[in-house]
Amino acid sequence: MRAHPLLVFFVLANLLSWTAWLPYVLSQNGLGVWAFRFPEVLGSSQISGVLPGAYLGPIASAFLVTAVVAGRPGLRAWAGRLWRWRVPARWYAITLLGVPAAMLLTGLVFSGGRIASPTTAALVAFVPVLLLQFVTTGLAEEPGWRDFALPRLQARFSPLRAAFILGPLWALWHMPLFLTDWGGYPHASWWRPLVFAAFCIFFNIVMSWVFNRTGQSLPLSMLMHVSVNTFASVMWAQLFPTIEGELPLIAMAAGAAVAAAAIIVTTRGRLGLPASTSIDAGRADAHADL
Repeated sequence: MRAHPLLVFFVLANLLSWTAWLPYVLSQNGLGVWAFRFPEVLGSSQISGVLPGAYLGPIASAFLVTAVVAGRPGLRAWAGRLWRWRVPARWYAITLLGVPAAMLLTGLVFSGGRIASPTTAALVAFVPVLLLQFVTTGLAEEPGWRDFALPRLQARFSPLRAAFILGPLWALWHMPLFLTDWGGYPHASWWRPLVFAAFCIFFNIVMSWVFNRTGQSLPLSMLMHVSVNTFASVMWAQLFPTIEGELPLIAMAAGAAVAAAAIIVTTRGRLGLPASTSIDAGRADAHADL
């Protein structure tokens, strides 16, 4: 673990999550091997079936590897990024308003300009779902992918190369869930995981840019992540009912690709990381990681 902290983190994150997800995959919510269905919470089985494995994966693995490799100083540096709320207001606008605006524009392109009015229930639910996603999906994943892995990858590789390493690994972690109703099984197309992987790769570039430009603010990374999830789950079908099947995911992957390309060009591949510096992975464990 001390010799290869990144490798151990990625293996452990997948191993813990996939093991915890195995009952969900084998249940009636997945392959149907076991005659058991996970209970629905707030209208979905994902909280009872997916969330435990998510918490056991990236965040638990990051905590364990940081504790072993860097001890208390490393844990303080790792946890400290979780409380970096004091960033310029424009970054809150980008994450909370820019993301829905970009997805709205993408939906208009794919729907040929046709848009419907959302219901009052959807409008009322948007902020509560965003907050719920923040403490579930955002908290379960981002302390691992962005807080632990991204700084260490950027300390060893160029920002763009680091992003292209992390993106596929982030996508890989989700793959068992495509054998459950989370991924639309059994009705989804066989190539849906490939489109999702493309989205993760491109959107990870956007996430890396936000993380770098906000001074490693984990809350802003979490908000960026859950803004996409919340708009996709609450508003997309309301606004664009004609975009069905795999098209919503294709549209989001295409929108992420355009945003990623713009960021790569405008930052010349630095993704917001100053050319004269490398991002801080925590001074206490930097030597061990490198």
